[in-house]
Amino acid sequence: MQTITTTEDLARFCAAAKAEAYVTLDTEFLRERTYWSKLCLVQMALPGKDGAAVLVDPLAEGLSLEPLYDLFRHEATVKVFHAARQDLEIFFVEAGVFPKPLFDTQIAAMVCGFGEQVGYETLVKKIARQGLDKTSRFTDWSRRPLSEAQMAYALADVTHLRVIYEFLSKELKKSGREAWVEEEEAILLNPETYITRPEDAWLRVKTRTSSGRFLAIVRELARFRESYAQSRNIPRSRVCKDDALLELASTKPTSIDELGKSRLLLREARRGEIADGILAAVKAGLETRPEDCPKVDDAREHVQGNSALSDLLRVLLKAKSEETGVAPKLIASASELDEIAAGQLDGQVLHGWRREVFGADALRLVRGEIALSARGGAVRVVPAG
Repeated sequence: MQTITTTEDLARFCAAAKAEAYVTLDTEFLRERTYWSKLCLVQMALPGKDGAAVLVDPLAEGLSLEPLYDLFRHEATVKVFHAARQDLEIFFVEAGVFPKPLFDTQIAAMVCGFGEQVGYETLVKKIARQGLDKTSRFTDWSRRPLSEAQMAYALADVTHLRVIYEFLSKELKKSGREAWVEEEEAILLNPETYITRPEDAWLRVKTRTSSGRFLAIVRELARFRESYAQSRNIPRSRVCKDDALLELASTKPTSIDELGKSRLLLREARRGEIADGILAAVKAGLETRPEDCPKVDDAREHVQGNSALSDLLRVLLKAKSEETGVAPKLIASASELDEIAAGQLDGQVLHGWRREVFGADALRLVRGEIALSARGGAVRVVPAG
């Protein structure tokens, strides 16, 4: 098995890939100790049972990945990944480039009736009729040299992917759902998918408190945490975990002594730059003008009063999923159903292929134009009245 360690060899392989209809790719990386993923290995395979398959070592001294990025820009060759989001984030952060055109076999599998967020191992068993040795799954991919088992494991992630891609591609053409997959992949190819702005980081912190002042402190703490983690390239949990952040928003410490009384804050966060940043963030939250404090989304609060309608929408979603063979979570999430029930009608489920499959009938159900009927073990949509 070939491991590419020079730019020249990578350029030769990528030139060969440009002459093919597609190339399969995967990556191995580490993220446990960093904010940004550390790329440790790239795997690629060309079409055909005996098509060339290689490992690319991005940690090799002097190796440039520019030939790979040039292949990504070559739109005559489809770049095939499975569950591509994390892979694409790496390439976007590293070089500001996306592989185009893209084919994500996980998305395609959900559209083709293989269930929700179907794993690669499942597709290998069901489509390629092969098994996978997963013993190297949780190894340290940054250590060199790689073992034979590691290399074999890594290559299997792209060699079986050829069979899976060809099968799913044909299924999509038969069903006429290629545009559905392309619509989902457009989200993966949007830079906004991978940009976390510190000022918006608080939106990811789950809290049931509706106090504007409390939320203002959460916002400032989350802003500091995100900025600090990004600038030092460390996990945000190394700065402050969510439970500690919420505790700090509640206790509102204004001094190092008060900060030291926290039950949940990491020891290293009670002094130095992190402690100073936390205290400054709490101060900024306390000093936020009332009119600038985050406001509770009234529409989201209203969701709780529409649980019966949300339940009906869930039944409709299950029926539509069974009818089309598309995974329910790909069509709509539970929160999206709650939003429709609450009158929020601007979600993605009401646009594109989702509207065709589910959204249009969801709106008709909310307006009372249709009803649900059970017959023979199946749920059917019938006119209301």
